[in-house]
Amino acid sequence: MEKKTMTCVTCPIGCEMTVEYERKKLISVSDNLCKKGETYAADEIENPRRTVTSTIPVVGGTVKLLPVKTDKPIPKDKIFEAMEKINKRRASVPVRLGDVICRDFIEDGVNLVACRTVER
Repeated sequence: MEKKTMTCVTCPIGCEMTVEYERKKLISVSDNLCKKGETYAADEIENPRRTVTSTIPVVGGTVKLLPVKTDKPIPKDKIFEAMEKINKRRASVPVRLGDVICRDFIEDGVNLVACRTVER
């Protein structure tokens, strides 16, 4: 069994929790002040996911770089793969805030979306 300390980021309290787990399976959580800490710890141990943010070049726009992000978190172990794909992307103007740059990015149902509007 392994033991580690983690800070819950689910709410502003930021509980410093002690978690015990074995083979990526949560066994126990202590020092959390609410149930959200248990859910957060289980997700972090069993299936850690992150929203990825970056920029891609814009062709013909008023700015050179377009901020982009995944619209849902992806598995943490796929972040480097995601960045490799992002680094190969380009956007053409016009681009609107929320436009899908790449559908089913890394996983089905996860899209890479524009985080600002860019005009010609």
